Amino acid sequence: QVQLVESGGGLVQAGDSLRLSCAASGGSLSTYALGWFRQAPGKEREFVAANSFTGGATYYADSVKGRFTISRDNAKNTMYLQMNSLRPVDTGVYYCAAARTAYAARGTYDYNYWGQGTQVTVSS
Repeated sequence: QVQLVESGGGLVQAGDSLRLSCAASGGSLSTYALGWFRQAPGKEREFVAANSFTGGATYYADSVKGRFTISRDNAKNTMYLQMNSLRPVDTGVYYCAAARTAYAARGTYDYNYWGQGTQVTVSS
């Protein structure tokens, strides 16, 4: 059973950067496809970024393309989401997830393990 713990959220101003981390235990992230999702108040959880288990394929939501970068450090068993040029619309709870699949999955139903979430608030 893989357990995921996010950290790095906080309150920032528009234009600032944040790096979210997701540390895994109970399994090696190198054998999972990884993803980040977010959920704003009153809205459904939405896809942000995904990385195939080899790290060779990466996908981003159009709203974050060019600003966010997903990465992983298998030696540290940790995944990251670097967020630059943050906007108020990026506000929400951010979740990391791991999927027992080879491809960079973009649906919540593809993922088997989830972190508890970390709050990101971007003020204007």
